[in-house]
Amino acid sequence: MCVLCGQDFVAQVHWTDRHLEDRAREAAPGSDPVALQGERRRDRAHRVALTNEILRHYGLKLDDWGGSKYFLRDGKGRSELVQDLGSLWPAAERLAGRTLDPLEPALVGETLGEEPAFVAAEGG
Repeated sequence: MCVLCGQDFVAQVHWTDRHLEDRAREAAPGSDPVALQGERRRDRAHRVALTNEILRHYGLKLDDWGGSKYFLRDGKGRSELVQDLGSLWPAAERLAGRTLDPLEPALVGETLGEEPAFVAAEGG
């Protein structure tokens, strides 16, 4: 591991990136590696955008960090470098200072843009 940037040089590929790694390995000789890298970056950017829709509810924001890790931060200036999406949720809970529930009714309603049916039924 690099002591300056935290780059783990012997990291396993997380399952969210696995399909692109497999596609790159299976690519025909002479195929454009830049195109595969661009597709990987677009895929990561899409995952970051979707993840931020949820994290926004908790006052957190996620950014792609060089195409290899994720940078998670809160509104107070605290941050964590996250290896992959599998280690994101525990880091988000540490920064938020509480247990985060992805099925929290307020979050589900905010994400869907409406109040979920099970919340409306409970409220009477």
